[in-house]
Amino acid sequence: MAKLEGTELVEVTKSKVKLIRERLKAAQDRQKSYADKRRRTLEFKVDDEVFLKVSPWKGIIRFQTRGKLNPRYIGPFRIIERIGAVAYRLQLTPELEKIHNVFHVSMLKKYVHDPSHVLEKPPVEVREDLNYAVQPIKVTDRKVKKLRSKEVPMVKVRWKSDRVEEETWETEALMRKQYAFLFE
Repeated sequence: MAKLEGTELVEVTKSKVKLIRERLKAAQDRQKSYADKRRRTLEFKVDDEVFLKVSPWKGIIRFQTRGKLNPRYIGPFRIIERIGAVAYRLQLTPELEKIHNVFHVSMLKKYVHDPSHVLEKPPVEVREDLNYAVQPIKVTDRKVKKLRSKEVPMVKVRWKSDRVEEETWETEALMRKQYAFLFE
């Protein structure tokens, strides 16, 4: 291949950048069309009641066992203000006062009033450090996870927190570093 110099190099580079931009735009448009197919347009009015999605929050703790049957939403809460096109300010309960009260529409789910529907509010606590406090109790099992180029020793750790006990697989090196007392 001949060596490019001067303006010829600039022109070739510009054409390649243009081609890359066109392909990137096409890929973005394709992804947007996939996302838009499953997206619902949600709009709420002031004084509507909504449920609030809490599953991604690490600072919200329910005093129940963690798992598939845990409620993913808490509430209902009243909308007190619309902020922009996709954000809403909610009237939160006093135990949630440490949480910022403005939420994106994707975190909300419409509450439909039904007189026969009785909602039991699970107890909720917000910790000062907004973390779920867990403490390892003991190592219950060991295995070696085989990757392409190496083997990783794993340990099954029993964790204890507020009325919850569970077991998870963790890397042995990390557990030895953070919780050396488990291996004594």
